[in-house]
Amino acid sequence: MSETPGQTLAERTGLPSDLLYLREGFPRDRWTTALHPTAAHWLQMHAGFREHQAHMTGLAGQWRNRTLDPAGLHRVLIPALQAFLQHLDGHHRIETGHYFPAMRKLEPRIIPGLDLLDRDHDDIHGHLETLFQSGLGFHQAVSGKALDVADQADRLADVLDVITSPLLRHLDDEEDIVIPLIALHGDPAG
Repeated sequence: MSETPGQTLAERTGLPSDLLYLREGFPRDRWTTALHPTAAHWLQMHAGFREHQAHMTGLAGQWRNRTLDPAGLHRVLIPALQAFLQHLDGHHRIETGHYFPAMRKLEPRIIPGLDLLDRDHDDIHGHLETLFQSGLGFHQAVSGKALDVADQADRLADVLDVITSPLLRHLDDEEDIVIPLIALHGDPAG
């Protein structure tokens, strides 16, 4: 499958129809009952990423509304950011290095979708690197009592805004492939 408009993470509003055949057999409204434990864990992890992202975005909003000063923002956002970056990076490494190769063997027809998700991981990694650098700049500005601390906080808030949409799009699209695949085949790594 070659990249076509709407398939890059930045442009996509959902998966192409040819990659949704698994979800058609196991739609989202059935994901709440009798879900395979691996699929349930996957959804739980993704829910955690969504909550973490919303929490950090909320903190950035508090900064913009000036209900948090730079020191207060630093105290709550930097630890949250560190945990988020580590958790998401580790999750993607496990998917790309362990689960996706096993899924390719179990369901060869979905290989283009897994390739798409791997490209998403590359795109998201770029966003995570930018997020890390922005967080580091803010941390250094606060720690060094720099004059540009407010500017560094604004930059970090802007980067959080930029990463939100592609991350949420990826999580939804990944679930549309992975959860039905696990329902069909069981734990691909087990």
